[in-house]
Amino acid sequence: MGNPTLGGERHPLYRLRPSDVVEISFTVAPEFNQTLTVQPDGYVMLKDAGMVEVQGLDLEQFSEAVQKAYRGYLHDPQAAVTLKEFERPYFIVGGEVGKPGKYELRSDTSVAEAVQIAGGLTQQSKHSQVVLFRRVNDDLVETRLLNLKKMLKQRSLKEDAHLRAGDLVFVPQNTISKISRFLSKASLGAYLSPAHL
Repeated sequence: MGNPTLGGERHPLYRLRPSDVVEISFTVAPEFNQTLTVQPDGYVMLKDAGMVEVQGLDLEQFSEAVQKAYRGYLHDPQAAVTLKEFERPYFIVGGEVGKPGKYELRSDTSVAEAVQIAGGLTQQSKHSQVVLFRRVNDDLVETRLLNLKKMLKQRSLKEDAHLRAGDLVFVPQNTISKISRFLSKASLGAYLSPAHL
């Protein structure tokens, strides 16, 4: 099921990223069991099998990569992989809210709910122009303007967007004259600089 408003899967499989900790257990060769941390470059160093790139793989793909890497060492490498530590899904709320910051995304949460979790709107907020920033890839961010004021006044949250991990909700103080649908990561940084907050 895709979210047509901001594209993509609603419940995608978790994909490995740097600093995740994974445990590998071999059924017939316990001497190869190991606990590994994904390095900043996205690789892990497998005991006797060398470097394997794992960033972006889900656990099933990681298990296949491990088994492939050990085919030269073990006859039929059967490995179970477990995710031990990972970055919990989060969202960020910034701008004119009571408690701006990073929050854990524990369940289905909308933009309006995220603003409430972050302490609600301040007196200075321009909540008719709340911006949702969503990462498209490493260089690109998609934006969407939401009129939270109108939604709350009409008591209708039909247009409220549901958050995905890594989303940024920004409540401005002043009217936003124009914002592109897609921004580069660099221009997002400039947009959120103290001069615009």
